[in-house]
Amino acid sequence: MSFNTDLKVGVLGGGQLGRMLLQSAININIDLRMMDPDPHAPCSNLIADFQVGDLEDYNAVYEFGKDCDILTIEIEKVNIEAMKKLQSEGVKVFPQPEIIEMIQDKRVQKQFYLDNNIPTSSFVLTESKEELKKYINKFPAVHKIGKGGYDGRGVQVIKSQDDIEKGFDAPSLLEDFVPFKKELAVIVSRNEEGEVNSFPVVEMVFHPEHNLVEYLLSPAVIDKSEAEKAKKVAIDIIQKLGMVGILAVEMFLTKDNEILVNEIAPRPHNSGHQSIEGNFVSQYDQHLRAILNLPLGDTTTKISSAMVNVLGEDGFTGDAKYEGMEEVMKIAGASVHLYGKKLTKPFRKMGHVTITDPSLTSLKTKIEKVKSTLKVKA
Repeated sequence: MSFNTDLKVGVLGGGQLGRMLLQSAININIDLRMMDPDPHAPCSNLIADFQVGDLEDYNAVYEFGKDCDILTIEIEKVNIEAMKKLQSEGVKVFPQPEIIEMIQDKRVQKQFYLDNNIPTSSFVLTESKEELKKYINKFPAVHKIGKGGYDGRGVQVIKSQDDIEKGFDAPSLLEDFVPFKKELAVIVSRNEEGEVNSFPVVEMVFHPEHNLVEYLLSPAVIDKSEAEKAKKVAIDIIQKLGMVGILAVEMFLTKDNEILVNEIAPRPHNSGHQSIEGNFVSQYDQHLRAILNLPLGDTTTKISSAMVNVLGEDGFTGDAKYEGMEEVMKIAGASVHLYGKKLTKPFRKMGHVTITDPSLTSLKTKIEKVKSTLKVKA
């Protein structure tokens, strides 16, 4: 069977994930077309067919998608009804619209775990901030807005009655606070044939204030039995969803050595960037293989790696200037990936640095060096 490089593959979103997906697409001679609401999005000047459009607008998504053979996403905030219509008209939409729709609402997502015996923390649904007063006995707990949360926004830790004011006055969920040892993630993929493969478990370290991944280690420094349990849960989820594409599964490793699912994302993810240098196949290569129904690639770790997010410095907004680039590029095993964003603002994701090193001790030293050296200012 011959491989068709003339397929029209559309991507809703043209940010940094689209940029890295594009690099993988070039390697197999697939031309992507993209739509993003930002005329200056990272992919805007990199591809011939870049359109400016509202990803949540029915007509914009439908008109963009109707000429595609395959439609995919790099962000979940998209118009589901248009995608369902395109799917009904023969466009292959991966991940499938009904799966994106479920994931868009954290309340429905949580219920899916419950209904499918997927381990997750206990929760109650809330409709307003006022309603939190009924659940004082559950504090400390985590309040998550049902729809619209992204990159740390839409999540608040409610430690006591004094924090109720921080909650969300909208349909949300209140989750039990999980005493965890580590936060983990597994990237898992599935193609149309039903072939499933997962990347090794990674360990994420979050910024203490802004709920963004600060850096990660791959593979995670955990027991083999814990790693196997985490991979099994991730594979179980994608199989029960019947999803085509790539799925990031974020999890807690509890102090009792249990695995609890936190959230999922049906697209390439921050927790898989290091795979570009650290694994035989990257998450972007794998996503394309999955949606094109090609054999999935070998996810084996080539070398231990870390990924450090490059975030805009607090207190700086304006045209981005990068300090410390020369010093970071002298570090053996460091690969800098900048996302092409002209404007920096506090804690905006401006890029990442992958570091490869066979020694965990050396890797951690290099992580600290990158964190303290590379700064994005204006």
